[in-house]
Amino acid sequence: MIEIIDAARCTDCNICVSACPTNVFEATPGGPPRIARQHDCQTCFMCELYCPEDALYVAPIADRTASPAEREAAAAALMGSYRSAIGWGRGRQSTASLDASFELLVRAH
Repeated sequence: MIEIIDAARCTDCNICVSACPTNVFEATPGGPPRIARQHDCQTCFMCELYCPEDALYVAPIADRTASPAEREAAAAALMGSYRSAIGWGRGRQSTASLDASFELLVRAH
């Protein structure tokens, strides 16, 4: 579930607002978007993936809001970790070539 928008990192581009398939965010004039409908979040990570500044954190907990301790740990250690793990963003190497899921299609035939 979406938990954090880091206002210090956010550039107010509103890409997350556009990327969210369940309309969780609301754009705010002159500032970062706000999490308006957190419980509509499907934990799809699209907002975190498309945020060019790694200013968002989606907790892998899909059925409840993260605790304050979980949010604090995320802010300290996990901001941008999803984009980094898949190689999206400036100065990162794509990990797409390491994905072997295509083999599932080959095996199905």
